[in-house]
Amino acid sequence: MTIIFFTRLFYPHIGGVEKHVLEISKIIIKKGYKVTVIAEQHDQKLKLKDSIQGIEIYRIPVGKDDWFKKFRIWFKLWKYKNLIKTGDIIHCHDVFFWYLPFRFLYRNKPIYTTFHGYEGNNLPSKKAIFMHKIAEKLSKGNICIGDYLKKWYGTKPDFVTYGGVEVLSIKYKVLSINKEKKIKIVFVGRLEQETGIMEYLKALKILKEKGYELHMDILGDGSRRGQAEKFCNANKLDVCFKGFVDNIAGYLLESDFVFTSRYLGILEAFANKKLVFALYNNEIKEDYLKMSSFAKHMIISKDDDSLALTFVNFIKDQQVKNRILERAFEWVKSQSWDKVSRLYIDLWRRK
Repeated sequence: MTIIFFTRLFYPHIGGVEKHVLEISKIIIKKGYKVTVIAEQHDQKLKLKDSIQGIEIYRIPVGKDDWFKKFRIWFKLWKYKNLIKTGDIIHCHDVFFWYLPFRFLYRNKPIYTTFHGYEGNNLPSKKAIFMHKIAEKLSKGNICIGDYLKKWYGTKPDFVTYGGVEVLSIKYKVLSINKEKKIKIVFVGRLEQETGIMEYLKALKILKEKGYELHMDILGDGSRRGQAEKFCNANKLDVCFKGFVDNIAGYLLESDFVFTSRYLGILEAFANKKLVFALYNNEIKEDYLKMSSFAKHMIISKDDDSLALTFVNFIKDQQVKNRILERAFEWVKSQSWDKVSRLYIDLWRRK
């Protein structure tokens, strides 16, 4: 059986959706499926037709982001209509509109959607909610990444998941935190407003002013990098900007705490037995975090002041910190990529 995944970006581009599609594809190939991925050519050095770990990849050059982009995508995809025709199942990762014209051309072809997130830094517009409903209505079934999507978009998911992670069989270090020891923090995420990068840095400044020795590695990049670097330099914060990192496991293992508010980053931190601090800066991000099935296994704050306060409290109370870590680790051990892949297969089989 041939599965065709539509996704805006794909490996080697780094991101949560990209990793999700890659990991699912690798597993279902081992289960006997054939997988084709259609994505944007985000780098002109990448081949338009490629293969990675048994995954066939077709990249489309779509040009700049403007109003005409969707028409360029449809035009490019029309050249692949025979490829699309041969697929047994079409599964879109957010970009259902890519497939919209073909939904009526191949009326009987099974089409499914995974809803991964929300739009930018703002609350969902009526247009965004309407597009979600169209995708849901025209799909035979869907998977939601997070329970908050049911509340904000009115989506009725067949399955809800938060992604997967590999839990390694290694001996984790028992950390002893005190004011005299330099504390190592890792931030994981894009350097954008919606991830709250500046609020995390302000919390770091507050902690420094309280006398804590801190070092933070920032794993990610984005439009706020310049502003973040300027803030760190002005306040003499010990911060190292690493850019996008393909494998963050080594950084997580050597850290004491993790700052992140994205699902996969949180799961990977849990898998490395690290206490996670997450910030929200709007109502949907608050629900994104607090409505998750693992909310009680992490520290969720509304701003830099509250994050700094709770951070100090957990440094002082090592027993509470360790209890939360153990609960998070036990929970995440059951969140494998194989488990997520079974949701996809069950979805395709039940409809």
